[in-house]
This record gives sequence, structure tokens and C-alpha cells, in this order.
Amino acid sequence: MDLRLKGKRVLITGGSKGIGFACAAGFAAEGCAIHLAARTEALLSEAGDRIRSQFGATVVCHPCDLSDAKNAVVLAQQCGEIDILVNNAGAIPPGRIDQIDDATWRSAWDLKVFGFINLTREIYAGMKARRAGAIVNVIGIAAECNRAGYIVGSSGNAALVAFTRALGAESVDHGVRVVGVSPGRIQTDRQLRSVREAARQKFGDSERWPEMLSEMSATFPFKRFGQPEEVADLVVYLASGRASYISSTIVNIDGGQSYRPGNY
Repeated sequence: MDLRLKGKRVLITGGSKGIGFACAAGFAAEGCAIHLAARTEALLSEAGDRIRSQFGATVVCHPCDLSDAKNAVVLAQQCGEIDILVNNAGAIPPGRIDQIDDATWRSAWDLKVFGFINLTREIYAGMKARRAGAIVNVIGIAAECNRAGYIVGSSGNAALVAFTRALGAESVDHGVRVVGVSPGRIQTDRQLRSVREAARQKFGDSERWPEMLSEMSATFPFKRFGQPEEVADLVVYLASGRASYISSTIVNIDGGQSYRPGNY
């Protein structure tokens, strides 16, 4: 299937590893020009080199911290005209309300919530003026599976769902689509650290982490993690012309986890 993406200019935040890197590779495979943004310059540079080597794609790397609002303005200026924006940067720590102080809560939201909002504001203005573009927000299944033990993430992700739906309902009047993707348990470094620690506590051996996936079948449908590439395939499709009538929509990619007994 031709996704009609060749030559499109794509900006991906949190693009140095995990889901962000997989998205960059997916768009590069479709012939897109890639802008990658992330905080760690060395990892970002390595990611850019890998994509250039594998796909022969044009890749421009932008080391920046999007938890600082002014950096969103600078990044948008550096990138110029962008056809597709993938907001992906940010990881929110776990904890209950009595475990998360104000500084931690605000710091987490500065990147994952306001980082999405601030960069969207800048990129959307150009898309709106050109009457063309797509924005995909990579949010997280905690928006739907709200947990007291992940209260900062549950609240932040729910806010981003509302943001996506509200903007996506109006943006179509200006030729722009805004959609969201909410991954469940995906095999990223962060998720692996968590399940490795669980295996260490249960078995005394972190390398036995695959055994945990079978035991935690409610949390891990198919008895495995989802893969970053599976999320990327969905993101690339939703950003493409093949999804031209989809906006203001959130798609869960969690193996059905949200609706299983004892989910999350």
C-alpha cells in the first residue's frame, strides 16, 4: 500500500530511542525527510546516523530540552515547514499523590504535557497557514486505565487525550488532522528496567524477566511486550494520506489490555 508519504517532512520528539526512534525509521522507510529532537545529544546523533545508514534518508538532529517552553519556539524555527509532527518526548514517574511533590509533578508535566502543547502550538500555526498537515500525539494507555499509583501520568495523559480531541475536532476546518496513539506495555528501556527489577525481586535474577510476562498475563496480553515498531506502524499510517478522514481520535495499541480483568 502506498502511504503517499514520500518527500514529507517529519518532526519527531523523543526520537533517539524506543518508540520515537522506531517512528523515525518507519517514516524514513517511506521516503520522508526526518527531523529528530531529544535531550541527549550523543544518543540523538547515533540515532540519526543509524537511520541515514539504513534508509539513505535526510536526517537533521536537534538536541533540545522541550520542558523549557522557549525551546519549542526555537525548534520550530530551526525545522521550518513541517508536514507531520509526532509528539513523543517525555516519561512520567510513578507514585501516589502523597509520594509526588509539587516540583516532581510540574517537572514531569513540563515535558510530557506542556512540551506537547507548546510544540503543537508552534508547528500547527504553519500547518494551518498552509492548510495541510498531520499531528500524532503518542500519549499512553494510563489515560484510560487511571491508577492512583501512577497519578501524575494518568492525569497528564488524560489531559493530552482531551487536548488531542479538542484540537483535532477544529483543525480539520484548516486542513490539518490531529490524532493520538496510546500504547500499553511496549518493550522500551523504561519498561524493561521495571520488569527486570520485578524478576530480580521474585527470582533473584533479573535475566529471568521473560518469565514475568506469562505470570502477569493481564498486564501483558499475548504474554509479551508490544514492540516499538508495532506502535510506529500505527503512527505512520495515521499520519499518512490513507488516514485522511481520521481526526480527533485516540487509538489504543495495548493488545486489549485496557479491557482485561486486572488491567494495568
